[in-house]
Parts: sequence; C-alpha cells; structure tokens
Amino acid sequence: MTTQAIKYGRVTWTNIVRPTQEDIEALGEAYPHFHPLDLEDTLSRIERPKIDEYDDYLFVVMHFPLWDPVHRVSRPSEVDMFIGSGYLVTVHDGVLKPLNELFQHCLEDEDVRRELMSHGASRVFYAVIDRLVDYIFPILYKVDANIRAIEEDIFTESTRHVMQAISFVRRDVIALRRIIRPQIPIVSNLERVDRPFIHEELEEYFGDILDHLYRARDILDDHAEVIAGLAETADTMASYHINEVMRILTVFSVIMMPLELIAGCYGMNVLLPFEDHPVAFAALMALMGLTVIVMLIFFKSQRWL
Repeated sequence: MTTQAIKYGRVTWTNIVRPTQEDIEALGEAYPHFHPLDLEDTLSRIERPKIDEYDDYLFVVMHFPLWDPVHRVSRPSEVDMFIGSGYLVTVHDGVLKPLNELFQHCLEDEDVRRELMSHGASRVFYAVIDRLVDYIFPILYKVDANIRAIEEDIFTESTRHVMQAISFVRRDVIALRRIIRPQIPIVSNLERVDRPFIHEELEEYFGDILDHLYRARDILDDHAEVIAGLAETADTMASYHINEVMRILTVFSVIMMPLELIAGCYGMNVLLPFEDHPVAFAALMALMGLTVIVMLIFFKSQRWL
C-alpha cells in the first residue's frame, strides 16, 4: 500500500499502489466531488474498461496486458484514472513497469517533472496512457517469436509438443485480444470529444495512441490467423500419423488371419490329413511362413507398406 503525490506548479499527480479502503476514503476526502461509485470501483478486483464523464472530471478504467510466466498467458492489469483540471489520480496494483518508472522518474528528476507536468494534468494523463500502450508491443513481439518457433518445429518436433505449443500461443492471443480491443473505444472517445480540462492539441496525440491500438489489434488478428493455420496443419499431420499407424496395424491383423485359420484348424479335436506325419509340424510352419511372405509381397506391390 503506497500513496504518493507529486506537485509541480498547479498540477498534482497522485499515485496509489495496491489501494486499501483507508486509501480510497482519504482520496474521497481530498477530492469530495468524486462519485462514490467511482471510488468503489477502484477497489474492485477487475472492473470492465470504461470511461465515466462528469462536469469537472473523467473516471477512466483501462486494462493492459501483463505476462504471466507461470501459466504462460497474458493477464489484464487494471489502471484507474481520475483526470480533472490541475490533477491526475492513478490507482493500480503496481505491476506495470512503465507506469511505475514514469512516476519514479517524475518524482526524482526535476527536468522530467518540468517537461511532463508544466503543460497541465492532461499531458501527464496522455503520457501515462502512451507509455502503457507502447508496453503492449514487446508482448506482441514475444508472441510473434513463439509463432515463428512453432513454424520451425512443426515438421521436426513431436506432434504432442507442437500441439501443446500451439495451444499455449492460441490461448495467449485470445487473452490479448480480450484485453486490447476494449481499450480502443476509450481512446477513440478521448480523441473525439472536447473537454475543458483536456487540451485540444492533445487530440492528435490521442489519435496517435489510437493508431497504435489499431496496429496492435491488426497484429493480433494476423497472429490468430497464422496460429489457426498452424493448428490445422498440426491436426492434419496428427491424422496422417494416426492413419499410418492404423494401416500398419491393419496389415498385421490381416496377415494373422490365415495363420489363425491354419492353427485353428489343426487345433480342432478331429482327424486331419498328415497330422501324424513326423514332419507335419515343420511343414505347417513352412506353410505359415510362406503365407506371410506372399502376403507381404502382395502388400508391398500395392504400396500398402
């Protein structure tokens, strides 16, 4: 639990990490015009991305991907932001490095603080979203690298290994699409709608962020198509392997049928020709061996083996 504030001129940036009930109550006392439902949303574990507009401030909830190395999937990390005239409040769980680094640099470096906060709270608001959106692309490049590894291994590694890798990547792509797509209408709203506490010149900057989100969405759509094609290829190879195994097993089953017939006949409790002959057993084995050889030659000529 950490609540820190940076003040430069008439701009204040309050950053709350892993908020508790006491933190949110203190935030409500410092900004009594914040709606109680918005304050309550900052304590919820996962709130849907949204933008709530009031006369004198915006409450924005956005999600950004965070890689989970244990389960090998991207998880959504929530950032809640209050933006008004002269202030920005960010509430998050402290796991997004770009946001932590930006606040720390602003806290420690006077030059960064002057550059970032001298143009108003809306410029800080833009910088936070811009850094977090840029953080998406290394994760997307990692997904691309995983897909390329699958493409290289699909004909050399075992089918089980390839199918497992495809399943992990496909799950990650689905998770990333669910995280990134809801952010697009939020940034689009920030670009299109004029608000007195957000500078008009930032419309182009928010448009640039929107272009980045569109690009991330297109990259994920391409990844989804590629991984679907790889999955289909892997399924085809698995089916072919199964058919090969079934063909070999069928051949062995067919070869055993006449042998079982001969053995069954001579195993019956009835009189059969030459059963008392001294070389009957050797002749029977020779007959069975000859049958196997003839059938193998036939299967080979038909290219079934």
